Amino acid sequence: MPVLPGAEPYRHEGGKTGVLLCHGFTGSPQSLRPWAEHHAAHGLTVSVPLLPGHGTRWEDMQLTAWQDWYAEVDRELRVLTARCSRVFVAGLSMGGALALRLAARHGERVIGAVVVNPANKVHGLSAYALPVARHLVRTTKGIASDIAKEGAAELGYDRVPLHAAHSLRVFLRRLDGELPQVTQPLLLLRSAQDHVVPAADSARVLSRVSSTDVTEIVLEHSYHVATLDVDADRIFEESLAFMGRLAPSVGKEGTASVG
Repeated sequence: MPVLPGAEPYRHEGGKTGVLLCHGFTGSPQSLRPWAEHHAAHGLTVSVPLLPGHGTRWEDMQLTAWQDWYAEVDRELRVLTARCSRVFVAGLSMGGALALRLAARHGERVIGAVVVNPANKVHGLSAYALPVARHLVRTTKGIASDIAKEGAAELGYDRVPLHAAHSLRVFLRRLDGELPQVTQPLLLLRSAQDHVVPAADSARVLSRVSSTDVTEIVLEHSYHVATLDVDADRIFEESLAFMGRLAPSVGKEGTASVG
């Protein structure tokens, strides 16, 4: 199945500091493209992989599970660490959860993490019905484009496959048990109004990680997909400053062609 225009993975060969950006559940690299291009313009090596089952049609996602999504970002991190001397992980929503698991499992290979509205659990009574409901109903309504900025849109599915939603719930419960293994410096940015992931998820993440260098920033003007919203520039600038503090060469290395 061909990838939707705009949903393609993104890579930029820059300097010796790399960043892996992970997109969200039912979304695509499109939601992170401006963030990726901002960091690429400042000389970083950037990778935004397309998660399996995403960026095409929801029927393809129905056939995938969290192990497939995590394996993709894990593989991409290994490519980056072979090429770069310092690597950061970052992500939006479920992508933030994937980034946190990479930090937990890869230890010193990851020198810092940036998460935007990270997911920690599937909420609502319906979550408890997923193990059974997914065999009776194939999809529920989509969650894409929770954005305050007029005219902005996220390229994501208009339906959520319940098999995939059940797998996401399993993954987030597993990750919650692994969060104490996250020790790296952490920058967490969350929207004051988020209609997809509640503030309780960010609070849970902050209470569970073992990081001692932690910064929380509240984005007052954005909804869930903050990377495409009013506060997007603040996300880009704050994350670049965070990376520059931990890897002082950030922003000082030359750039290469964008691909």
